[in-house]
Amino acid sequence: MELLTIFPVRMRGRLKGFLKRNDLEEIRVRIGQAIEMICAKESFFLDADGQEGRVTIEDIGEMLNYISQYSLYAYRDKIRQGFVTVEGGHRIGLCGSAVMEHGEVAGISPVSFLNIRIAHEKCGCAEELLPWVCHAYGIYHTLLISKPGIGKTTFLRDLIRLLSKNHLKISVVDERCELAACYRGIPQNDLGPTTDVLEGCTKAAGMMLLLRVMSPDVIAVDELGKKDDFAAVEEACLSGCKILATLHADNLTQVQKKPYLEKWVKQNLFERYILLLRDESGERRFQVFDGNLERLC
Repeated sequence: MELLTIFPVRMRGRLKGFLKRNDLEEIRVRIGQAIEMICAKESFFLDADGQEGRVTIEDIGEMLNYISQYSLYAYRDKIRQGFVTVEGGHRIGLCGSAVMEHGEVAGISPVSFLNIRIAHEKCGCAEELLPWVCHAYGIYHTLLISKPGIGKTTFLRDLIRLLSKNHLKISVVDERCELAACYRGIPQNDLGPTTDVLEGCTKAAGMMLLLRVMSPDVIAVDELGKKDDFAAVEEACLSGCKILATLHADNLTQVQKKPYLEKWVKQNLFERYILLLRDESGERRFQVFDGNLERLC
């Protein structure tokens, strides 16, 4: 699916050129507002001064039909989770009026806001991290840390690909379909020749299943956060499997203050912490720390 084809026909002419930008990261579609284009170093609105550029409820409905291939019912479970992955690996977040059942979100209706996160495979971006992650017999338990939007998922994806080329058996729990970006069960992103993917499953349940059935050398997960996630990581570590994971935090001080991570730091559970940063020019850089949070580079 070409990304342009999920947009209303009336808007495609104005969008076509902008979708070719290599630095495009997100497209925000909001009822009553102009479409917002978010790039690495700037963001702007299309036709912000004209009524013609404002998104209508009909535009959103047209987009949902294209995204679901005219079968919203078939996509109800993904809509309930708040996102849909389309061909090419692009992930579309949905927001609007939540439909609640038994205290949980059962759906979103109507959908009034869309966030299209553009899939970027930056093959080779993690090559500088390899010497800090690998050792003679495998890899270190490694946690990638950054604030949202810095690119830790992109770096994790590339690390998986690079490690797989070194013939490590890697199992990925792709709960939110961002790493492999499977479309109809087929990964849209290159995770290497020795990587197996379990998508649409919670991280905790997925890690336990993969330990039982795939005998991985490495389990990779994106965005640890829940109590069950941390318990599953501990069990995987005790089972002899290496963990490669990411976590939201602005700095290492925040990491140390998180209840579960404070214990991990004291136990030296993770052997490498990699803090991803973006400087004033927009370029990404990293700092590496050992299990005692002593800076290595």
